[in-house]
Amino acid sequence: MEFRRLGRSGLTVSAISYGNWITHGGQVAEDQAVACVRAALDAGITTFDTADVYSGTRAESVLGRALAGQRREGLEIFTKVFFPTGPGQNDHGLGRKHITESIHNSLRRLGTDYLDLYQAHRYDHSTPLEETMSAFADLVHSGKVLYLGVSEWNPEQLAAAAELARELRVPLVSNQPQYSMLWRVIEPAVVPACEREGISQIVWSPIAQGVLTGKYQPGAEPPAGSRATDQVAGGAEMISRWLRDDVLSRVQELRPLAAEAGLSMAAFAVAWVLQNKNVASAIVGATRPEQIEDNVTAAGVTLDPELLHQVDKVLGNVVERDPEKVTG
Repeated sequence: MEFRRLGRSGLTVSAISYGNWITHGGQVAEDQAVACVRAALDAGITTFDTADVYSGTRAESVLGRALAGQRREGLEIFTKVFFPTGPGQNDHGLGRKHITESIHNSLRRLGTDYLDLYQAHRYDHSTPLEETMSAFADLVHSGKVLYLGVSEWNPEQLAAAAELARELRVPLVSNQPQYSMLWRVIEPAVVPACEREGISQIVWSPIAQGVLTGKYQPGAEPPAGSRATDQVAGGAEMISRWLRDDVLSRVQELRPLAAEAGLSMAAFAVAWVLQNKNVASAIVGATRPEQIEDNVTAAGVTLDPELLHQVDKVLGNVVERDPEKVTG
């Protein structure tokens, strides 16, 4: 496993993180989820990412039970707050009340006394940023949270939060955006803004919801049991943007490039995002342990510049690069 520093902080994370959006508490049974976590630990993954809202809060509980008994000092446990976790008017957002109550519930479900990283899952346009950052700072100063992060914030929001973090003397070290060969909207503005502020990317969906594995074929129905057919756990709507023959045909042309790198299609996609120096970790999920075992082969891989150029040539105009997609 390769390890990288998160932002300008002293926190080191595994270059491959294990995430449990959709899977834990939803798509797979708990014994299967535990097996995937064990495979992640065996592969050297130390960084685990979740959110209070995943699977109606069940994902945090499943992850907590799966990690029970592990040496806490050897793990980096991340979660997020923003989306609704209950029916009340204050059961969502980034107001002080919801943040304070959500952290206590997340710690209980995860079975830990503190979080290594607590992330604002989205930007809250209805709450003053000063209130949000002050509430986060109180959690840091109380020892419940070590580092702070955000997810899918735009450059202006990131800069404003970083300025407040400096004033409050708390470490804002990460942004968690979607990023893959097919979804590059963070490159024009978000990455440069984060580099200026000493913030790293912890990226989700590096395999584009499974599209970059090559299992979706142009002109064919999605495989049974795949993300594209899952209307219960979620994710089918997101993946639909790529289920077009022009995209799927281009993805198939990546096969010889992955083979040249000595990687599976999935591992090649993960290795590609890790070539970006602002990326500290790529989050992968799994429904089977062997998926984790394959994904981690991307750690520590350096792809030849000519190979990266060939990826760009193959994908051409099917890549989404519009920075307006990052709106917070």
